[in-house]
Amino acid sequence: MGGLAIAGTALGAGLPVLADASEDADFTGRQSYDTIVVGAGLAGLIAARELRAKGRRVLVLEARDRIGGRTWTDTFNDYQIERGGAWVDPKQPHIWREISRYNLKIVADAGPERVLMPTTSGFAEYDPVTAYTRQGELFTPFFDGSRDYFPKPYQPFTREDLIKPLDRLSLRDRLDQLAYSPEDEIRMTSTTGLYGAPTSRGSLLELAQWWALAGWNYEGFSGINTYRMEQGTIALANAILADGKPDLKLKSPVASVTQQNGQVKVVTRAGVTYSAAEVVMAVPVNVWKKITFNPVLPQAYRDATTQGYGVPRQKKLWLDLATPSDRFIAEAPEDHPFVILGRLNENAPVVAFTIDNTLDLGNHAQVESAVQRILPSAKLRSYTVCDWQADQFSLGGPAFRQPSQLTKLHRAISQPFGKVKFCGDDVALGWSGYMDGAIESGLRVAGSPTLSPSPSTAPNTRGLAVPNVDRRIYRSMVGL
Repeated sequence: MGGLAIAGTALGAGLPVLADASEDADFTGRQSYDTIVVGAGLAGLIAARELRAKGRRVLVLEARDRIGGRTWTDTFNDYQIERGGAWVDPKQPHIWREISRYNLKIVADAGPERVLMPTTSGFAEYDPVTAYTRQGELFTPFFDGSRDYFPKPYQPFTREDLIKPLDRLSLRDRLDQLAYSPEDEIRMTSTTGLYGAPTSRGSLLELAQWWALAGWNYEGFSGINTYRMEQGTIALANAILADGKPDLKLKSPVASVTQQNGQVKVVTRAGVTYSAAEVVMAVPVNVWKKITFNPVLPQAYRDATTQGYGVPRQKKLWLDLATPSDRFIAEAPEDHPFVILGRLNENAPVVAFTIDNTLDLGNHAQVESAVQRILPSAKLRSYTVCDWQADQFSLGGPAFRQPSQLTKLHRAISQPFGKVKFCGDDVALGWSGYMDGAIESGLRVAGSPTLSPSPSTAPNTRGLAVPNVDRRIYRSMVGL
């Protein structure tokens, strides 16, 4: 397609990658497509597949040397890990439909045997059901009224009259409204701090929409990160790419996007020029400011990329702990170096999240000391870090809006700007910040039907073999 030379294979995909041209192609020459998709994350791959199904000539330009975007299946000490998005659920209908389409095997984490929760005098150990039953009692009033202001969670503006005044509230504002006791509040800030990064930054309505999408109850909200794909998120990305068969060019970060004479010209940082009738921008909102748009993006788009959508500060680590060796989840107040960490399967590394920018993640002793503040007996052998904010092609973690961004920006930035369209988990109308949201937005931008059932109905497992789990023992750890 398009007469471009084949130079290799996409990382993990087994599909052709286009060679770098030695000089700019003519604007209307052989490097012309119907659609150029910028970004080979799940949103971009879905959009490319759907457009290819309509007979379009599609080029995908990916800045990295791999597909997947903020999903990234990797290994650590010979153990398969996910550096980005990991977990899926039948309550997330778009990604579940894709998993079913490609018949990918689903497995469930074993879950914790014990849970450590913070108290005003240190950490206390509980069995998981006891710990999370109490968490449910604390979180339920936090979302009082959400059935009214998010009656259709996949259509967040249904009751704009109700969400507009609430959108001003941060997670910190909501905690202050409810005036939890110090003992109870510190049990809340592991969640509010992790996503808000910090609590004062995050929007109440982002978390409240997740609550509504999960069925307006704590069991659904807490257990949404229960299942995962046995072969990793790369298996889904590979399947979508193989199905759509767009032209793919890796290591091709985009420098500029110019709308001109009914066409769109895309120039990479290497100076290679491509043209198309339309462009789909499937890169994080935070990255828009690093790309020159001509004409310039409207104010709402510029505000969104300047303010930031992706969670700042949040870093994900995988820790090889000699001790403890059991399955556990430990939560801490947001003023701790780690706000949550846990081992979810036997002989697995511990996954941990930090929002502390003062923690030197290159210093083994500091990282071990930070773990020991929660687990005094911990012995750290080795670890690996994923910092999406430091990644120039992400500039932040999964989407988590700030106050007022839903009603002032979100609807606007999900709309096309001329012949440039936008997708990604950041701009999803449903599970923003999750892989499901990325897929939803990719379907929407390609003009494909989207699935938006009421989350109060029983999830459709779509014929997949799904392990039986006790959702009462699980704890949602991150989006995407």
